[in-house]
Amino acid sequence: MTKYHYCLLLMGGLLLGGCQSVEQLSIDYMLPAEVSFPATLKRVAVVNNMPDIPDNKLIVSEEEQKKSKNELARLTNYYNGDAVITTEALAESLANENYFKEVVICDSALRSKDINPRESTLSRNEVLELTQNLDVDFLIALENIQIRSSRKTSYMPGWGVFLGTVDVKVYPTVRIYLPNRKGPMVTVNSNDSIFWEETGNSEMSARSRLISEEDMVKQASEFAGTVPVKHLLPYWKTANRYLFSGGSVNMRDAAIYAKEENWGKAVELWQQTYETKKGKQKMYAAYNAALGYEMQDSIDTALEWALKAQTLAREKSKTVPQNTSEIHDGAISYYIFISMYVDELKNRKEGMARLNMQMNRFDDDF
Repeated sequence: MTKYHYCLLLMGGLLLGGCQSVEQLSIDYMLPAEVSFPATLKRVAVVNNMPDIPDNKLIVSEEEQKKSKNELARLTNYYNGDAVITTEALAESLANENYFKEVVICDSALRSKDINPRESTLSRNEVLELTQNLDVDFLIALENIQIRSSRKTSYMPGWGVFLGTVDVKVYPTVRIYLPNRKGPMVTVNSNDSIFWEETGNSEMSARSRLISEEDMVKQASEFAGTVPVKHLLPYWKTANRYLFSGGSVNMRDAAIYAKEENWGKAVELWQQTYETKKGKQKMYAAYNAALGYEMQDSIDTALEWALKAQTLAREKSKTVPQNTSEIHDGAISYYIFISMYVDELKNRKEGMARLNMQMNRFDDDF
């Protein structure tokens, strides 16, 4: 989120510094996963490779120092998550993506005789037996799920109320196993956060309305099952984009075509403007052409035009800051704004080969 907030700050500064119209739009595109599965792996079983957890899931509790004058109390707890819930959520999340032909779940603890939680990989014989019994090509095993919660109560003087919050961070670990292979193919350690808040007219009231410890562990465990999915499978991302729409008849007409999603016509007008105009208008046209090609999934061509816009912006900039920490209200630069877009296109280009390989199983039908 920080990057987009900064981008909005840049756009606000650019608008205040000139008369150019800028429109915001969004784009959805797919990013590759960290793990690539061969197309022959079509059936997967999600298994629970954690030991049974005692009823009391609290591992340790510690009271932290208050971090602001309005903060009244802060307590941090560490828990073992509910492995059954996390395994079921992981299997459901994988099935909902329709990436594999079949997703089977085995949420019974494979190490139910363990007394203390410990990480232990499946043996080659265990993997072979499970894949044969479940009639699958490979296994995704939940190996660990840890939860860190921070409960905080504060007074909000501006509102005259007490605010209670629960910040939870989950740490699921999954491993991928293939038959006849010694040890796991890959280990995925991921984490993410979930949040609850309540208000009350007293500290006790706000605290009592917060989610209970039992419900927090259940909901956090379910949430944890969704976290590894974007590391395992290609996923969609929504990003903000910006369009320069003023300054000439061509630019205004092209913006209309863009609103109608007629990107081919819009790009033609932007390229005409690029060839006939100078200065900022030429830069705006090059940037818009890059956006138009990206919207048509022509990432290589989009990057070429973005680099043209970056070169023009560099020529217009008196200074080129090396990092965003050097930016302040008087030094907002088109160069930095366009360079951020160039970086995003480079990242997309670098991931395209891996994404295409990961989506080969669908024969381009995705």
